[in-house]
Amino acid sequence: MSAVTIDKPAASVTSSRGPRGLLWAMLKVHRSALWFWVMLVVVGAGTLLWAYGPGADAAWAEFRRMGCDSGQPGLGCDSTGDAYTRYDTALSVGAGILGLVPYLAAAWAGGALIGRELESGTAQLAWTQSVSPARWLAAKLAVPAALLVSGTLLLTLLHRMVWSADGSLRMALNSRDWYESTTFAANGTLACAYALLGLAVGVLAGLLHRRSLPALGTAVVGLALLASAIGSLRPHLWPVATMTNKDGYPEYIGMVLGEGALTSTGARVPDPICVDDAKCLAAHDIVGFYRDYHPSSHFWPLQLMETGVILAVAALAALIAFRLLKRRTGGAV
Repeated sequence: MSAVTIDKPAASVTSSRGPRGLLWAMLKVHRSALWFWVMLVVVGAGTLLWAYGPGADAAWAEFRRMGCDSGQPGLGCDSTGDAYTRYDTALSVGAGILGLVPYLAAAWAGGALIGRELESGTAQLAWTQSVSPARWLAAKLAVPAALLVSGTLLLTLLHRMVWSADGSLRMALNSRDWYESTTFAANGTLACAYALLGLAVGVLAGLLHRRSLPALGTAVVGLALLASAIGSLRPHLWPVATMTNKDGYPEYIGMVLGEGALTSTGARVPDPICVDDAKCLAAHDIVGFYRDYHPSSHFWPLQLMETGVILAVAALAALIAFRLLKRRTGGAV
């Protein structure tokens, strides 16, 4: 390693003596990432506040001009107008930012926060002069986690405020269900949990590769695989409700997981597609139909169960990171 590479971070290492010095040194080194995060939160918050105020007002005014609340709606009520499209786009931007945060956190943590410092030798120099490896890693996790959670929580609260205030408008235009992936994550505890998972996965990837670019790629891909796997578990994290009906399927009222026909013995069988043909139904011994689903009242149970799974995986990734660091530094703490 050249003298220039070592001398360059020496000032920040010297200033990082003590917990407060370590905090300010990290914020100084990563100030561009900090400003980007602040800008992203401001954009998201501003967009959601616009949707809550002027955007929703304009959409409601357009809704009434189209006669959609008169009891005799015109043809225009079957589609959305420009004002509602702008409102819906703003809501999508807010939810999209929340969905993007975990991947940004993973890429940054793997590439810049950990991978680049190990690759350049900054971290190794700090361990020999001012901070232990364990304290260094703890700071790398704690400070970004606090910033990520505070910003993500603000956006989540604003998104939920817009969602709760304008629910009747969305219902009138059949727009967005509570269980849609981006909406579901943006309206509860999942956004913060996934942000922490992205951070933990990124840190672990940085320690595994010790180079910025490979760590960045591994962190993003690893998070995508984990998110996909955990998301596939979502419908099964809470017992489903079941509705039955003798004449066709029950009303579509939530996240449907399964449906079919019922025989006289109560057995569930595939729908024979008899289309109200009594003889066909009798021939297949069909006496009714069922639908397994999650109603909207299952929102919080599903949220909290999935949040628990995510936080457990994030804690495991962080634990592995500390163990890996301890092994590579010869057990130094």
